[in-house]
Amino acid sequence: MPKTILSARHIITALIVIFLWGMNFVVIKIGLKGIPPFLLGALRFMLVAFPAILFLPRPKVPLKWLLAYALTISLGQFAFLFSAMAVGMPAGLASLVLQAQAFFTVGFSALVFGDKLRAANLLGMLIASIGLALLGSASLANSASHVTLLGFALTICAAICWASGNVISKKIGPTAVLSLVAWSALVPVLPFFMLSVWFEGPDVITHSLSNLSLSSILTLVYLAFAATLIGYTLWGRLLASLPTHMVAPLTLMVPVVGLTAAWVLLDEALQTSQILGAAIVMCGLLINVFGQRLSEGMRRLFG
Repeated sequence: MPKTILSARHIITALIVIFLWGMNFVVIKIGLKGIPPFLLGALRFMLVAFPAILFLPRPKVPLKWLLAYALTISLGQFAFLFSAMAVGMPAGLASLVLQAQAFFTVGFSALVFGDKLRAANLLGMLIASIGLALLGSASLANSASHVTLLGFALTICAAICWASGNVISKKIGPTAVLSLVAWSALVPVLPFFMLSVWFEGPDVITHSLSNLSLSSILTLVYLAFAATLIGYTLWGRLLASLPTHMVAPLTLMVPVVGLTAAWVLLDEALQTSQILGAAIVMCGLLINVFGQRLSEGMRRLFG
């Protein structure tokens, strides 16, 4: 039965995931300079699966749920996200828009599991959505183009896939998360290679593989081990131990890291409105996670 209180361990785990995934977008942007998106996805998940599956037992998960998890949270999410960033979606903006998954996750979970949302959850999500809208409108205003709008739509599709994977992960329930992440990584490798051959072509694949730079290799190492094996293992443990409506909004902090890292490392300007939007998102997150406890504490205090 999931707990309803955030412990220090939960908070530390969430902060590690937030940092790893916030930096992930800068790493992807750098990696796409030398490797096309679908090939990048294939190589990423190939490294996630091998050699890990040689040392980890297959998770005790029905095959249909293993496939569903892999096709949504791995193939779907990153096929859309990598494509979005390849056609011009800024790293910082991508880190922001992808967090729409929090809203999709809560909605899907309510439909599938009947999860109940309290007033504090709804208020927190509303405030956070205002912050996300402010961040998104400011970023689009600064980089408006048909390519960015396409990237925006592709990133929303990635968010829907991630949310679907979260619900499937919840459906799977407690399991050996590291084994689940490693073994599910086998599934998207072949589809990614097929997409790469179809859309990017054998010549591009050959050129990319024969001219791998140090930055490309380091990108693959980070994406496979830090962002995927470590990040998704910790994320899966949070989902298994806490209610979905408490876990999903935690990733609303990822854009704060993503926007800041993109500003510092990629020179993507961080506007005043973006800083304000990030602050509003943080406010909404705090209300969502701690609002109920604060409300109960105030009722006890004032009778």
